[in-house]
Amino acid sequence: MKNLILGITIVMFAAGSVLGSDMISLPAKNGNVNFPHSKHMAIKQEKGCKACHETDKGGKISGLGKDWAHKTCKGCHETLKKGPTKCGECHKK
Repeated sequence: MKNLILGITIVMFAAGSVLGSDMISLPAKNGNVNFPHSKHMAIKQEKGCKACHETDKGGKISGLGKDWAHKTCKGCHETLKKGPTKCGECHKK
């Protein structure tokens, strides 16, 4: 019974640390963009990781930069009518 409780505790701790620390800060000239990865996981279920990443396993984002982010991120927010679309809503100085 102790091993079961220990196992459940370890799984809950690991899941919490993965889900709890998902804020990615992307440097930009007009102020850093903080990107909450977990809020975007619903897109993965619909379109897969390749909606943003090079492969369906995640990892590198080819072409990541101002033009890519404005087309991909802002474009998706406008299409879904959800998420920030104005400069100051993403870029925090």
